[in-house]
Amino acid sequence: MSWFGTWLIYSGGQKGPPTHSMAIANSVRVAGYMLIKGSRMTFPEQYRAEALKAIQSIDLEKVDQAIQILTEARAQGRHIFVCGNGGSATTAAHFACDMVKGASYQRQARFRITCLAESIPTLTAYSNDVDYECVFVEQLKNFARPQDVVIAISGSGNSPNVLRAVEYANSIGCQTIAFSGRDGGKLGPLAQLNIQISNPHMGRIEDGHMVALHMICYYFMDAE
Repeated sequence: MSWFGTWLIYSGGQKGPPTHSMAIANSVRVAGYMLIKGSRMTFPEQYRAEALKAIQSIDLEKVDQAIQILTEARAQGRHIFVCGNGGSATTAAHFACDMVKGASYQRQARFRITCLAESIPTLTAYSNDVDYECVFVEQLKNFARPQDVVIAISGSGNSPNVLRAVEYANSIGCQTIAFSGRDGGKLGPLAQLNIQISNPHMGRIEDGHMVALHMICYYFMDAE
């Protein structure tokens, strides 16, 4: 049972999500455990339970659509671009690595995929000399063509540089896929396909994104 799952039992029947002061009144941490009026749950147990809920919320039909888009892009020799900031930048790089090696090695059909968050000189040059908001879109202006695929990852759905990249990609006829979180932010409705982890916690949003992206890349590794 999760921390929130025990709340109605141990909060005296009070409705609604617990506030910080209510949590202090009804729980205490002892040696890494969360004690809730007689119930004990470690933080890892709590996190795992909530992470599983986030993963179960993934829209599998939309993941299948993304697989189909990338299958067609590979068959047509289209380029795939992926971008994100912070943790989402590492997710983007991880996905690109899996597709370049795991989904392409020793295969006749290979993916042409680039992570726009990996060139430190390019990112710092644009950030220093122009603006951080343009670091992805300016790279797309160099390389993207109509019918290419742009995958944008943003937990908040509101990262300005990611939004600019998707706006430009849409304007030149690229196919756009968003991996968003919470309520989707501005990114969700902007992209042509939005795979959204509707969870308020950034860590669990990022967990959900990585699992969904692994579903995609491991389809090409294990199912084809």
